[in-house]
Amino acid sequence: MLLGDYIKFRFKSTNAHGLHSPFMYNLATRCFYDKTKYDDYQKLKAYHQFLSQQNETIEIDDLGAGSKKFQSDKRKIKDISHISGSSLKDMKIYYRLSKYFKPKNILELGTSLGKATYSLGLGNPQADIITVEGDENLAGFSRLLLKKEKINAQVINQDFNSFLKNLNQTKKQFDLILIDGNHRYQPTLNYFEKLQKHIHNDTVVLIDDIYWTDEMKQAWQKLKEHPAVRQSVDTFHFGMLFFRKQQFKQNFMIRI
Repeated sequence: MLLGDYIKFRFKSTNAHGLHSPFMYNLATRCFYDKTKYDDYQKLKAYHQFLSQQNETIEIDDLGAGSKKFQSDKRKIKDISHISGSSLKDMKIYYRLSKYFKPKNILELGTSLGKATYSLGLGNPQADIITVEGDENLAGFSRLLLKKEKINAQVINQDFNSFLKNLNQTKKQFDLILIDGNHRYQPTLNYFEKLQKHIHNDTVVLIDDIYWTDEMKQAWQKLKEHPAVRQSVDTFHFGMLFFRKQQFKQNFMIRI
């Protein structure tokens, strides 16, 4: 299924030269296609390699859509990293996005092993990060690792609905939000709706795994149509949603 989706994506998508929006052109040329060999890439590689070598086994209580590959709740860290964690390429993209947008306040729903958390924090060390993980053992593991790496991240062990209910009692707003958990149609839409009061004009929302299942493909289509969304970017790997009222409503498909 993914291969067919990717072929369609390649046919419909464009690179920077096909972008007539200055905002999107700058995003593509200065972030997506930035060829700078940042020194921090070695730190990303080291973090990624460390996780890929960990034989420690932890028990996972999966609160989301579950895994397509794992048959047991007892999983090795290195297997989680290989099968369901961000790739090194993804980590570099998250790093560049954080470096480009310089978000002061970041929210991540779905910490897992903290690969995206680490990348976003490294990209902008001044950012305050809240990352939420429903599984107690994963949250504990990532909390210790991110603290060791001196990433300014608060790792909260809570299911997303409970966290968002508490968050809605505050006026806190975020500059960048990454939704990378559950991966089902209705929960994804519900999370997005509950986050509306915490989004401002320049917030960037990232939706991971938008082609992972038919449900996620449907959720992505629905999110693009949301009245608050002005522009969207489909990179195949993840989706981006923008709320800049000064922009016309447009959808983009960009190869990265």
